[in-house]
Amino acid sequence: QVQLVESGGGLVQAGGSLRLSCAGRFLSMDTMGWFRPAPGKEREYVAAITGGGSTNYAAYVKGRFTISRDNAKNTVYLQMNSLKSEDTAVYYCAAGTPPWDLKRTANEYVSWGRGTQVTVSS
Repeated sequence: QVQLVESGGGLVQAGGSLRLSCAGRFLSMDTMGWFRPAPGKEREYVAAITGGGSTNYAAYVKGRFTISRDNAKNTVYLQMNSLKSEDTAVYYCAAGTPPWDLKRTANEYVSWGRGTQVTVSS
């Protein structure tokens, strides 16, 4: 497993933006994902990015959130724009294992950070 550390969370007004970061010694080919809790789910999928840069988003964040990575810095980012009160949550970063495809479920990831709190005020 890989140690991951998230940062960048905070309090923002609705319509505002935040950029989350996730740093750790993951491999450049590892698929990385972002998750958050949701009613009835411990970890709800937000977005994922492969080592090659392919991305995928949950429908409720598509067009507002952007996932990216800088393999030289061993960091993955989640740019969150047009934030809504319902985006309030702890956001977790995760690293997957082979095969290095886009992974949309929590059980496909083996390493998790401790999360960073995002609070959106209306």
